[in-house]
Amino acid sequence: MNIYKLADILVPEEESSMKQFVKYYRVSTRKQGDSGLGLAAQERDIDLYLSTYAETPWEVLGEFTDVQSGNDSDRPELQKAMDLAEKTGAVLLVAKLDRLSRKVSFVSAIMERKKLNLTVATMPNADKFQLHIYAALAEQEREFISLRTKQALAPLKGTGKLGGNRGNIDKANEAARKVADDHAAKVMDTIIPLKEAGRTLQQIADTLNKSGVLTSRGGQWYPTTVSNILKRVAAV
Repeated sequence: MNIYKLADILVPEEESSMKQFVKYYRVSTRKQGDSGLGLAAQERDIDLYLSTYAETPWEVLGEFTDVQSGNDSDRPELQKAMDLAEKTGAVLLVAKLDRLSRKVSFVSAIMERKKLNLTVATMPNADKFQLHIYAALAEQEREFISLRTKQALAPLKGTGKLGGNRGNIDKANEAARKVADDHAAKVMDTIIPLKEAGRTLQQIADTLNKSGVLTSRGGQWYPTTVSNILKRVAAV
């Protein structure tokens, strides 16, 4: 009789020891959501985390996807994912921190949910404090890039419109090219060693994204973005 009772106690303990995850994805446009563009990269990073870093055995309790801009705080699917993670004690798993939001205030609010366990696949060992710092630094860099671009275009607005005048349009394009050229020269210190080491364009893009390096427009890197940078520098 005691043996059966002991077995009844042990079985639930074995089941509860399984690591549980709730996956969350975000794509910025409906087109990306329908085509899988952007979603495939997130799935790849999450799968890589689960196969490499997650404690075994593990199971996925649910998957949620929002089709929203990174600056939009209305995330119905994220709310469902967080509620499920908190209710079950599962880990909310995202591919990258900016999939939660590009706003540090939004990320900070998520971090303050004490019952929520959060893991970012591309930063598997980062705790909440480190993730918060990273979000703040990423926001600062985006703001700086935006300010730099505005300052480069500011002199062209002195006498009126940028559009409608071919001379002003040419100057605007030249200013934009200068911003892009300066940024390209900066990131080449990272790209060239990776290229010489035989990394593919996709691998180089992944490394830049995981390192928190943004494009000149403040976005993510893709193989075509890396290729364009290499062509731009080669043409100089």
